[in-house]
Amino acid sequence: MIKRHERHSKFTRIAHIGLALAIISQLLTSLVMVPPSPPNDGSILYEIHEYGGLAAFAFMLLFWIVLTTRRIGTAPGKLFPWFSTRRLIAVWEDVKSHSRSLVRLRLPSYDENGPLASAIHGLGLLLMTVMAATGTLYYFINTGDPDAGGLVGVLILVHTTLANLVWAYLIGHMTLAVVHHFTDNLSLTEMWSLRGEASHASQAPKP
Repeated sequence: MIKRHERHSKFTRIAHIGLALAIISQLLTSLVMVPPSPPNDGSILYEIHEYGGLAAFAFMLLFWIVLTTRRIGTAPGKLFPWFSTRRLIAVWEDVKSHSRSLVRLRLPSYDENGPLASAIHGLGLLLMTVMAATGTLYYFINTGDPDAGGLVGVLILVHTTLANLVWAYLIGHMTLAVVHHFTDNLSLTEMWSLRGEASHASQAPKP
């Protein structure tokens, strides 16, 4: 019998843990930090935010590399079903199934490879990628002018605008994980344990 945390490769779990911790540090520091003026004047929280963003970008790159090379885990086609009519139909059917359960005041059963859950995970991955990329690029081209326009202004606008979506995704993701941990067959150690190697007996479905 395959242990649940062994359904994901160790590199997938490393990328997930590192990215999650980096993003949490980003969000928490964003609540209280004050951008230094001029830059690099010793604002500790701002520096933590900056370096946490660089770490998030590194773990995001690792996540994409793992996603495109791994042999187990959710197939990329399920994470990004938007260009497949067949997969979009499957997502819609899953949405209707979840809706019927919620109308009956029942918690839908959790399926990590379900069409809806996979598509939401894919959207979250794209959201975090944009956040990490805009923050990293801003770090390297920021001139220190808080009113800068051009590319600098666009980057910070996109970065700050999407921050609320990241909060919503993170809270929803964590809440559902905890709920399913206590009500379903999902264990939080599935993605938060580095013990054991992933078993190749459970292959990812073909895109």
